[in-house]
Parts: sequence; structure tokens; C-alpha cells
Amino acid sequence: MDHEMELKGCFRRIKNCAIELFSTMEEDMEIDDEDSWDLVGRDIRLKATFLYIDLSRVIACCEGEEHKKALTALANRFFVSHG
Repeated sequence: MDHEMELKGCFRRIKNCAIELFSTMEEDMEIDDEDSWDLVGRDIRLKATFLYIDLSRVIACCEGEEHKKALTALANRFFVSHG
């Protein structure tokens, strides 16, 4: 596959995943039963996995060190627990 096309796919999935995660958070605040929360949790973990993989690919392909550092900092804010 063309390297540029792969990156475009990563960017598209990152954007879509972020939109879906935010909309899931807004929609699911009204869920009351435990089974539904379990499904929501699984969906969020799956989307976060795709987001992580795509961000890793984009970071690995960055040409400039400044861009790589900025994207790594952004990814760390998403995935590193500070608690």
C-alpha cells in the first residue's frame, strides 16, 4: 500500500474515532443498567485501541523532530494515566 494513502487512512480514523468517543460519552451518560455500561466500556476500549495504533503510525512517520515531540505529547495526554 502507498505510504501516503496509509497515513491518510490513519488521519481519517483518528478524526472519526475522536468524534465517536466524544459522542459516545455524551450519549451514554443516561445509561443506568450495568450490562449497558459493560458494552459501552468495551466499545470505548476498542476505539481507544484503534486510536493508539493510528497515532503510533503517524508519530513513527513524522519527519520533523518537533512534530514527533508534539504528537507524542498529545498521545501521552490521551493514554498515560496520571493517577
